[in-house]
Amino acid sequence: MTYATVMVSLALDRSNEARLEAAGRVAERFEAAIIGIAASQFSPPLYFTSGEQAQHLIDQGQASIEKRLADLQAQFHAAMKHRGRPVEWRSAIDFPARFVLQQARSADIIVSEPSRGTFSDPLAFAGPQDLVMQAGRPLLLVPDTVDRFEWRSLLVAWKDTQEARRAIVDALPLLQRANHVTIAQIPEPGVSRSAALSRLRDVAAWLSRHGVAASELVPDFNESRHAPALLDGIAAEVDADIVVAGAYGHSRFHEWILGGMTEHLMTRSNRCVLLSH
Repeated sequence: MTYATVMVSLALDRSNEARLEAAGRVAERFEAAIIGIAASQFSPPLYFTSGEQAQHLIDQGQASIEKRLADLQAQFHAAMKHRGRPVEWRSAIDFPARFVLQQARSADIIVSEPSRGTFSDPLAFAGPQDLVMQAGRPLLLVPDTVDRFEWRSLLVAWKDTQEARRAIVDALPLLQRANHVTIAQIPEPGVSRSAALSRLRDVAAWLSRHGVAASELVPDFNESRHAPALLDGIAAEVDADIVVAGAYGHSRFHEWILGGMTEHLMTRSNRCVLLSH
């Protein structure tokens, strides 16, 4: 298994350097094609007028978006200039999440950025909540704090669910090239540590048959610490470059409601995170 096409989703209203570096490194390592993608939609102000003045305002807004998309295209091609793989750019005047989701069929993995808890403009940025739950592709979130993308040490946040099974399969190309892989399960009330370790040994044996040597880790249960804090501690202990996890959530009134661990990884992690649903 490999990644033959890497898609990198770029935002109009912030820096994209970390995502471009990560996408380029993955594409280079796997000799993959790279697709850069971005979109934005003009939103008229609340005091929107009508007639000729309204059309002038719309034309100005769309021209500004088109210029920013052209700038992003130039930045993308400059960043990928020496990667030596097929490079393609896709952009549109459209809602960003909708456009990226439509184009996700072309990718094996999508590189994007996390949400940071602050307000994110949905007209300038394809939010990871939408992408991870609907794209049908693994989402690699790369925060701005990552100045050089690596995959020397990977941490698999295991939970015996279909989402975690999907995530570990989607991450297999990276896992096979890592120097160190740790599979960790956060203990839950009523689940014995020995039972958790037994499940992790099955996962480690499966990985071994795919050429991946992995160690298992189940921390002692601690009621005073939340699962995200425990996982952050493990990630620091093993110096994880990437955390691999299943994304848990469901749709309620057309909004994606995410589980606590998924929300934490998507909004508060300072490490790269590969999520699958």
